[in-house]
Amino acid sequence: MVTKTSPFTSHGVGRRKSSIARVWVKPGKGNVDINGKTHENYFDTALSRSKVVLPLKLTGQATNTDVKVVVFGGGLKSQADAAQLGIARALLSANETYRKVLRQYNLLTVDSRVKERKKYGQKAARRKFQFVKR
Repeated sequence: MVTKTSPFTSHGVGRRKSSIARVWVKPGKGNVDINGKTHENYFDTALSRSKVVLPLKLTGQATNTDVKVVVFGGGLKSQADAAQLGIARALLSANETYRKVLRQYNLLTVDSRVKERKKYGQKAARRKFQFVKR
């Protein structure tokens, strides 16, 4: 049985709201590909673009590491947060010495907030129907 080895050195998974990002990191020229597009073309705001490359810049790997991200679910902002967490985790699995700087900027902390479900007998998650006294 022949197993195919991946050219990527490390893998990380990031989640935020309903977005899931699978990230692979390998030595390269600094390319960040998200679903087959560059991160400048994929994300529409400068905040989302900068959020994705923040772990690479803090660890000094922005110019010598290639990143491949497959992300689905949620909106673009939550996809950027999921990709950021996935990149940080992939860098950490490649080199454990990055833990201190990534932890210092809270890049390894999972934001576990999700949308609250709608309850029975109510208009929304917390909004009630209007009460009529008479």
